[in-house]
Amino acid sequence: MDRLSSYRLLSFDVYGTLIDWESGVLIGLKPLLDSRDAKFPREQLLELYHELERTQQDKTPDMKYADLLTTIHPQIAARLGLPVPTNEQNKAFGSSVGRWPAFSDTVNALKRLGKHYKLVVLSNVDLESFKSSNGGPLEGFPFDLIITAQDVGSYKPDQRNFEHMLREVEAKFGITKAEVIQTAQSQFHDHHPAKKIGIKSGWIVRPGAVMGNRDDLVYDWKFDTLKDMADALENELGKH
Repeated sequence: MDRLSSYRLLSFDVYGTLIDWESGVLIGLKPLLDSRDAKFPREQLLELYHELERTQQDKTPDMKYADLLTTIHPQIAARLGLPVPTNEQNKAFGSSVGRWPAFSDTVNALKRLGKHYKLVVLSNVDLESFKSSNGGPLEGFPFDLIITAQDVGSYKPDQRNFEHMLREVEAKFGITKAEVIQTAQSQFHDHHPAKKIGIKSGWIVRPGAVMGNRDDLVYDWKFDTLKDMADALENELGKH
């Protein structure tokens, strides 16, 4: 297997990898569920969210992510047999993205990884939502480049998002595809399309994650957490 340290750039999925989007989604759905004292299994809610999100992304690939969440909120309610939410409730769910919590290891691991790699965001959200996340849960971390679905006009796993990222990192940093590791939790959104386009990938498993899973796993490196990836890099470099 290649050494992690022989690569120059990490392209990150954010929501699911750096941000705990599953907890964020469940917190965002709480007002809808609490209004009818409704109880549903965590896995059912997350699988439903993921299904409706993916369908809407296919239908409206140029829709901003916050607006997309606003759009699917009443669809979630309908599928769960709950009353139609108000427009205000739908918008509140859409605007909740920037407050979704970061995983506890994220910021420190980014600081450690950033000593060796250029760190790039390749996210399915809109720029405004990402700015809220970066300014809040991600503590203002200075990424080297930020690319959102809003910039590209499509959502991962669309190949256009990865092609856009590769063009940008070569133009800005002189870094080629062979020097990039797509670093992500979601097999569906990131690892399968990265493999298809020929980008090596590091799977950040986030044990217990529901959304974005596939039975056929592809990856070049596997770590439970981003901290574990930073540990592995520092071990290679002889930093303990």
